[in-house]
Amino acid sequence: MNLKNQVAIITGGNSGIGSSIVLELARLGANIVIDYVVNPAAEEELEKQIVALGDRALGVDADVSRVPDLQKLIDAAVEKFGRLDIMVNNAGIETRTSILDTNELHYEKVMAVNLKSAFFGTQIAARQMIKQGGGGRIINITSVHEDWPMPNNTAYCVSKGGMRMLTRTAGVELAKHNILVVAVGPGAVETPINLSTMKDPKLMEKLDATIPLGRMAKPDEIARVVGFLAGDGASYMTATTLFVDGGLMHQSPGL
Repeated sequence: MNLKNQVAIITGGNSGIGSSIVLELARLGANIVIDYVVNPAAEEELEKQIVALGDRALGVDADVSRVPDLQKLIDAAVEKFGRLDIMVNNAGIETRTSILDTNELHYEKVMAVNLKSAFFGTQIAARQMIKQGGGGRIINITSVHEDWPMPNNTAYCVSKGGMRMLTRTAGVELAKHNILVVAVGPGAVETPINLSTMKDPKLMEKLDATIPLGRMAKPDEIARVVGFLAGDGASYMTATTLFVDGGLMHQSPGL
């Protein structure tokens, strides 16, 4: 699998699953645009690693919950590298609040970062891909919770459910332009968003017992799936979600 000379943007690309996706696509030969809003030192370290792989990298400080910043991000990619081939809508947050406890600020922030950014990121990326010709790939990082309820994390689940239908509808609409839209739905992953769980041995024991493979995923295990979807092997996949959850969604009732 070779992504040489292709250009990829990864939102939320300097931490967690995002940073692993950055490095995986760079390893496959793509030139990388890393979106970030915090921790510029982490972004700079990723740039060094990408350069060491022989690829080029660009960091862009952009708040993807704002449409003008999304446009700035894609414009920066085109200005630096001349085109855009792969858009990975990865940025995401959660509040861990129930339907009764979620306030308007919680709701609006989760929707803006998770769903709004993916919607308009898809739109602006697709417009650029149509303009340059040749098609492209849009990969949305959703969650098992696009389909599987998670009590006490309601806004997050709603945002991921929205990404599910964004992927399906945009995939159908953009197929005539050879722009493939696919989602990756991780289960539990060893990332900062799950740090509170990872620090609690009892919670970890309970979580591991619900996963048929018996453990959380490593971020690079999700990133390798994104790499596959960006390549030729996934040339007939669109408007769907590929779940990477260790069997979590299909666990035995006895667990």
